[in-house]
Amino acid sequence: MPHKTHKKFEEVTVSTQPIFQGKIISLQVDTVKLPNGGEATREIVKHPGAVAVLALTPDDRMIVVEQYRKPLEKSQVEIPAGKLDAGENPLDAAKRELEEETGYTAGSIRHISSFYTSPGFADEILHLYAAEQLVKGQANPDEDEFLEIEELTMEQAQAYIREQRISDAKTIMAVYAWQLYKLTGSFPT
Repeated sequence: MPHKTHKKFEEVTVSTQPIFQGKIISLQVDTVKLPNGGEATREIVKHPGAVAVLALTPDDRMIVVEQYRKPLEKSQVEIPAGKLDAGENPLDAAKRELEEETGYTAGSIRHISSFYTSPGFADEILHLYAAEQLVKGQANPDEDEFLEIEELTMEQAQAYIREQRISDAKTIMAVYAWQLYKLTGSFPT
């Protein structure tokens, strides 16, 4: 996501201390020089990026998966999503995640938006796609993924948001993008 940096707010990195290197994320503490000349520390989570797919069936339902989210200690209903592999094209990852988690392939898939999930402490960027002209197949989730697939109407998705069965930003954003699509015939750009 290229953009013009506002130099007056820039924090220049003085040093970086690696803290943790995991399979998905790493954590570092940066010492930075502030715009006023002072110094501060920033705890930063590094992430390879991710994709998420708003998959819409021909009868106007959204494909979701329910799975347990350990950080929240509860199950969540979410759109299919997953992290990017090293060097992987986000479009290819979106197709892969849709098929792995749901078994569906898409005759049409297009980019809706890319956004940072938690810019206050992480560099994760998420690429949101819309998939249509779906063909059902066999799901093949990762060994450690236990999912239940469901097809929701717009009304059901909105009820799930109210009930907090859907409470993650990517899925809520996807529902709002779908709502706009239904009203205007196009996704936000």
